[in-house]
Formats: sequence, structure tokens, C-alpha cells
Amino acid sequence: MAERLIPGGVAPDFTLQDQDGNDVSLSDFRGRKTIVYFYPAASTPGCTKEACDFRDSLASLQASGYEVVGVSPDSVKALAKFAAEEQLTFRILSDADHSVAEAYGAWGEKKNYGRTYMGLIRSTIVVDPDGKVHLPQYNVRATGHVAKLRRDLKLDK
Repeated sequence: MAERLIPGGVAPDFTLQDQDGNDVSLSDFRGRKTIVYFYPAASTPGCTKEACDFRDSLASLQASGYEVVGVSPDSVKALAKFAAEEQLTFRILSDADHSVAEAYGAWGEKKNYGRTYMGLIRSTIVVDPDGKVHLPQYNVRATGHVAKLRRDLKLDK
């Protein structure tokens, strides 16, 4: 299992393709606070709920200085369909070989209905403007996660 990131550590840089096939790197967000969230699969109920929560909170997150980037093991084609269907207004990135998820500690052993397997662990990593980990969160719940994240970042006063 990949090692989880800790506050103050350097967030691993990456370059992945977004839903439009454009290369996106973490370094593109240097100088801004960035929420990098990992989700298991586009167009599934929990992942759709979480993505729509980020979409619906995007303006207020950006007003507070945060950018949002979603990462999943889906193909660019699947991400394009998901983004169009859900009218997502932020970038979602294809990590088909899950190397970025592994680097972020978001890939590991999961258990479901008595079966153990390797898969994506729903996680959110907040990266500060200098590229350091500000707030790592692992095994988050899809429903209510954005509201909890906002509270943890003290955005709701």
C-alpha cells in the first residue's frame, strides 16, 4: 500500500490528461491553493454526487482562493462523457495506470462484500500555493464530503 501524504510534505508533481485531452500538471497551479480529489469511477452514484457537490461549490471555493481538480482511473473518453453529462466546470484528469493515485497514497487495498482487492481510495489532498500538502484526507465519504472539507478549511464562518 502506498504511503499516505502528511501535512508539510511536498505534493508529488504529475502531468495527466484532462477530459479534453489537454495535459495538466500540478505545477500549473503553483501560487494557488489546489484541492486534488481522487474518486474511483466516473458516472457512478457516489462519484457523481461528489463531483456535483464540487461543481456546485466551485464559485465559493474559487472566491476563497482554491482551485479544484478531480482524478480517477477512467479514460479521457469516459471523463469527457462524465463532464458533459454532469456539466462539470472544473478539470477532471485521467490516471489510467493509477500512478498518481499511488504517489498520493490514494491507491491501496479495499474490502467490499467480503472481497479484498486493490483500488482507488476516495481521498482529497489540499495543496498550498508552494506545492506542499496542507490537508490530506483519506477514506472520505462521497456524500457530504465537500461540506466537511469546507468546515475543515474554515471556509464557512
